[in-house]
Amino acid sequence: MIRIAAIIAVIIAGAGLLTMLVLGRSGEDDQFAACGAGAVAGDLGGPFTLVNGAGETVTSEEVITEPTLIYFGYTYCPDVCPLDVDRNAAAIEILEERGQIVTPVFITIDPERDTPEVVNDFAEVMHPRMIGLTGSPEQIAEASKAYRTYYKAHPPVDGEYLVDHSTFSYLVTPENGFLEFFRRELTPEQVADKIGCFVDRI
Repeated sequence: MIRIAAIIAVIIAGAGLLTMLVLGRSGEDDQFAACGAGAVAGDLGGPFTLVNGAGETVTSEEVITEPTLIYFGYTYCPDVCPLDVDRNAAAIEILEERGQIVTPVFITIDPERDTPEVVNDFAEVMHPRMIGLTGSPEQIAEASKAYRTYYKAHPPVDGEYLVDHSTFSYLVTPENGFLEFFRRELTPEQVADKIGCFVDRI
């Protein structure tokens, strides 16, 4: 019952965020017009400082060195996150087969349990090139705020807890910053096609 309530909360939160995001893209992004990019109100994305799987402090500039697909979630997530991250990994593999290299990144919103070792193991299982990132609660909050993600932990029950969170994936590049977001309903092929359109025009 707790799991069902958490999933419903995630969907509702995601729907609310989507309403805020889809508003229209400015003319400065004309090079990507053919990609049918969704638009945002104001800036989305920005600098962050987090901790990688080796326990090293890294900046967004060190992480985003090529087209990058970012997802915010947590490794203890029972259903949503594994499916979303696996979808992203499958899209990355499709792009690799097409000769387009995109870096998959997983940023936890549960730093209390998701230590560097935990996010590293999770990322390695999902994709050999995936970068797992964690950090202090303050660092996670800053990164989340930059990408306008939502997350909220439930009160623990017998020492365990779930975390409600938004479920968008974000395409960013070092040259252009944020380019597009992807809803979780999209298939790996749809995500790969959309990303490929952007990559071709960078």
